[in-house]
Amino acid sequence: QVQLVESGGGLVQAGGSLRLSCAVSGLTFSTYTMAWFRQAPGKERDFVASIIWNAASTSVADSVKGRFAISRDNTKNTVYLQMNKLKPEDTAVYYCAARRELDYSYWGQGTQVTVSS
Repeated sequence: QVQLVESGGGLVQAGGSLRLSCAVSGLTFSTYTMAWFRQAPGKERDFVASIIWNAASTSVADSVKGRFAISRDNTKNTVYLQMNKLKPEDTAVYYCAARRELDYSYWGQGTQVTVSS
């Protein structure tokens, strides 16, 4: 059974930082591209960042470039999202996802991030 479990969300003031983690089990983690998405109330789910299987390449959405960074530890089957200089508009539920082909096949349940002004 594949499981993706996010943690690290919470309430933070604008300008603060949070580090999200996503622990993965039930698949060969080191062969999957991992990503973070987010969904704000009343909005569609948006891409935030992704990292390929060996961490040689990452991609980050323009809206968070220079503030967020994605990383992974294949020895711990975990992907991270370091979020700095948080803004109120970063408030959303953050999801991690895994894919080997074109589509993200596996998703976590999400963790809430709330940034107060």
